[in-house]
Amino acid sequence: MSNPSTIPVFAHRGASAYALENTLQAFDKAMELGADGIELDIQFSKEGLPVVYHDPQLSRLVGSNKLVSDCTLEELLGFKLGKPWKRFFSSYKMPSFDAVLAWAMLHQIPLNIELKSTILDQKNALIHMLDGLKVPAGSHFSSFHYELLEIVKKQRPEYETALIATKKIKWDLLSDYRAADTVHMHKRYYKPRYLEACVSSNKACRFYAIDGTESFLTNPHPAVIGWITDYPDKVLAAQQRL
Repeated sequence: MSNPSTIPVFAHRGASAYALENTLQAFDKAMELGADGIELDIQFSKEGLPVVYHDPQLSRLVGSNKLVSDCTLEELLGFKLGKPWKRFFSSYKMPSFDAVLAWAMLHQIPLNIELKSTILDQKNALIHMLDGLKVPAGSHFSSFHYELLEIVKKQRPEYETALIATKKIKWDLLSDYRAADTVHMHKRYYKPRYLEACVSSNKACRFYAIDGTESFLTNPHPAVIGWITDYPDKVLAAQQRL
């Protein structure tokens, strides 16, 4: 784990610069590199069971035009994942969220659970997943879709929620997003206007697409409580050059 005086580093889809995204191998690699937490993506199967996968469609990593939501959990867990020319020999598989959660609980590593747009059509599955859910301390839910954060807050008010910023966000009315505790932003938003909006609305923030070369890593704004990166080792090393 990183020095407690540094800002927590979340590995984006695991250590996705070193192992295939959103797989247990990528999560193991992130932990090996010292990441403080794991960012991952949630979709639901045909039966409404959560799996860890980024895209709504299976084409990029499976080679099928099917949607995740059109496949059963058994089908999804059986697919080999990878780039077209590597997929046949791949050892990468799509993990169920239950398997990743068991791994995270074992290691007590926080999760940044991103709820994808497909869940807007599977809200009951999200509600079912949240019922009785236990996650490691420091875990939180994030989404581009405020409506999904409202569901999380209604069902499990004790869990932190993070709104991922888009061009549509109303920065002057940030405090009106009551179901969002924090704001997640691309590093291009690391500017006084957006940081000050977070401060004035009493919301902390995390930044993603960090690669370890950013000058602000060694003197971060007080509102920042996390970095999200494909390169947890490089970001940790940059912070330790204080």
